[in-house]
Amino acid sequence: MKRMMKSGVRGAATLALFALVFTALMAGTYALTRDTVKQNELAAKVALLAQVLPAGSYDNALADDAIVVPKLDAAQLGNDADSHIYLAKKAGRTVAAVIEATAPDGYAGKIRLLIGIDTNGTVLGVRVVSHKETPGLGDYIDAAKSDWIAQFGGKSIANPGDARWKVKKDGGQFDSRAGATISPRAVVKAIHATLVYVAAHRAALFDARPAVSSEARPAQRSGDPA
Repeated sequence: MKRMMKSGVRGAATLALFALVFTALMAGTYALTRDTVKQNELAAKVALLAQVLPAGSYDNALADDAIVVPKLDAAQLGNDADSHIYLAKKAGRTVAAVIEATAPDGYAGKIRLLIGIDTNGTVLGVRVVSHKETPGLGDYIDAAKSDWIAQFGGKSIANPGDARWKVKKDGGQFDSRAGATISPRAVVKAIHATLVYVAAHRAALFDARPAVSSEARPAQRSGDPA
């Protein structure tokens, strides 16, 4: 009996030591790779931001010129938490904004978007950041799968007009594939909502003053002092 107890204690001690060593190794690995992971995440974000803006149209570091949109206002963009608007500048002047938006009503869930819009309220580019749409069916909204998303370039609220910001199946302007209209319908709706948001906050986004850094202040609402 004593031998069994000793064996059990020895086994428990071995497991405890193993857990301690494993935890220490994991903590050490995290500490060693944390900066690299952050750098890689930043590089990926910068590359994605650049995809929705014309090459050479800005000369600042987008990730460093951002406005935080608090959760309450971010809901107007379909977001369920604080989000960001990245300001593109040329020679110190804001020339465009890249907005984080969400289509909450995709076929399989939320579709996260980045939308580039210039000072005239014209779409410069759109990219799907993440989605769960059905492979081979609704995932054609992703630029990696097709060029469907390119049709939004050059569009604005007035072009084609509020009533035409729908897929063609619903009487609107935008193409969709037969049997897979829920995903594009959600994206079209989200882009239109983002254009409406930008129009309402145009003065705050595109004023002549330097942009604040991310985490500094929320986007002003339309009518607030500039």
